[in-house]
Amino acid sequence: MKENIYNHIESNPVIAAVQNIGDVDAAVNSNVGMIILMCADIMNAEEMVVKIRNSGKLAVIHMDFLDGIGRDQKAVEYVATTLKPDGIISTRNSHIKHAKQCGIFTIQRFFLIDNKSYETALVSVKANKPDMIEVMPGVMPTIIKRITKELSIPIIAGGLISTKQDIMEALEAGAIAASTGKARLWDL
Repeated sequence: MKENIYNHIESNPVIAAVQNIGDVDAAVNSNVGMIILMCADIMNAEEMVVKIRNSGKLAVIHMDFLDGIGRDQKAVEYVATTLKPDGIISTRNSHIKHAKQCGIFTIQRFFLIDNKSYETALVSVKANKPDMIEVMPGVMPTIIKRITKELSIPIIAGGLISTKQDIMEALEAGAIAASTGKARLWDL
């Protein structure tokens, strides 16, 4: 599973972060290899995951934004066993730990706003062992370089990515991909 995900990202390091249901088709029809669903709910998530996977792309559900479902271990189990995405993304340690126990690919998202949040992220990664992390905001190449030297897991730059230059700088700093909600960047 990990190899498949890495191959998709390597073939196109731009990840579509879909924030509106109406943008799912644009993401599916774009060149991205991975789509993060940030707008799913209990009623439409399964249909969107199937649509994305049928297009040959990877479907990742953002657990923190999945409406109509709890935020506990049973929610993670439901997503893993019923919705069956290629992975989940979350800021919550408990989601990452339980998803790993369920055998699903995990991306842990961190908001790095100061040195304390940076140090907390390092501790969390070492404790939770997510498959990847996403650091936000993604427009901070110096921090991306620093964190890639301290951690040996792949890093996605996300948040405030709004130009091709932002993507290039994040990749040059060591991120393996950049996630963006800007549809105009999905076909780079």
